[in-house]
Amino acid sequence: MDQTPGIDIGSRLKAVRLAAKLSQRELARRAGVTNATISLIEANQMNPSVGALKRVLDGLPMSLAQFFALEDAPAAAKPFYAADELVEVGKGKISYRQVGADLRSRALQILVERYASGADTGRVMLRHKGEEGGVVIRGRLEVTVAEQVRVLGPGDAYYFESDQPHRFRNIGPEPCELISACTPPTF
Repeated sequence: MDQTPGIDIGSRLKAVRLAAKLSQRELARRAGVTNATISLIEANQMNPSVGALKRVLDGLPMSLAQFFALEDAPAAAKPFYAADELVEVGKGKISYRQVGADLRSRALQILVERYASGADTGRVMLRHKGEEGGVVIRGRLEVTVAEQVRVLGPGDAYYFESDQPHRFRNIGPEPCELISACTPPTF
């Protein structure tokens, strides 16, 4: 099924699942589908057929009509997030796990980042409006901001105006983990 214009099926399914206080695994079990299926739908990496979506919704239980009648409102601001509620917004050698699924009404984006050994944001420098900062938790990260380059280790931090060209690269042999924030949410 093609995405219905104006409806983010993945975000809506995730919001409904979280409102029902179900993990992806529990919804998958109830619906008789794989955990990967739920994950792919919620990440909008899989457009389910009407039958597949109905089967998933039967695990809640909720009808297709009820699902499509829901309004896409920004998620209520909640103060706490379990580790399994962080939303993966990146793939590959760099993992970005975002605190909160819906940032439309938020001014700040917080990420748990993990760079595999050798992972790099690319030779083309990043640039966007706002500010960003982070603290390295584990490993070593080379951070380039404009003409300045610094290798940061555990406990070291960065904070800069992100309209300056910047780049991140794990130069160590082990994965690098950090907590970062940017405003406004731009990832």
